[in-house]
Amino acid sequence: MKAGQESWTAIDEYLGNSLIVPDKILEAALETSAAAGLPPIQVSACQGKLLQVLAQSVGARTILEIGTLGGYSTIWLARSLPPGGRLNTLELSPEHAAVALANIARAGLSAVVDLLVGPALETLPRLAAEGRGPFDLIFIDADKPSTPDYFRWALELSRPGSLIIVDNVIRKGALLDAGSSDTAVQGMREFIRVLGAEDRVTATAIQTVGSKGYDGFAIALVNGGKSPAERAN
Repeated sequence: MKAGQESWTAIDEYLGNSLIVPDKILEAALETSAAAGLPPIQVSACQGKLLQVLAQSVGARTILEIGTLGGYSTIWLARSLPPGGRLNTLELSPEHAAVALANIARAGLSAVVDLLVGPALETLPRLAAEGRGPFDLIFIDADKPSTPDYFRWALELSRPGSLIIVDNVIRKGALLDAGSSDTAVQGMREFIRVLGAEDRVTATAIQTVGSKGYDGFAIALVNGGKSPAERAN
């Protein structure tokens, strides 16, 4: 089969059908989100399970998600939690949050998920002030221009051993375009610059293809090194 979107989607479906047990709750979350008019920009099923596997592999008891949308990735992540675990998820839109809360409730996860509505760059300082961190895993999948700032706050709310995952970093290859007028592209270019200069993490990024098209994600393991400001002193 010739490589391209058609084959990427077909392979994603094949992998999902082969490796993921059919789940009416997750399917309903997608259907409810679509019916409410939410943009179809949530992670794919294979990506959702990857998030779950990563959370389980680091034994995450506390998870922070920046960007809830309809709660699809929230459900994948919350299901990874051990007894007593907790997930905080941040969503800008009250309308999206209402859909997500219904999906989370249908999944039986309301008791372990706190959904906080409002601009994340206002909510994140409040989480820090309230001592809700450090989080064992942080997933960033919100507005792309603000990703560098979200990452900086993720570092403040993490500890050595925490895992930070950032979605949509490749932008269909536009990441290479230094002159792009797309604020999402410029946000990701700045994020990659910040990530590469940050001694407090060991990080990499990979390109991906699938039903969501051509993109990729970054993953950073917090190692407790010095921040750029500390190194300058």
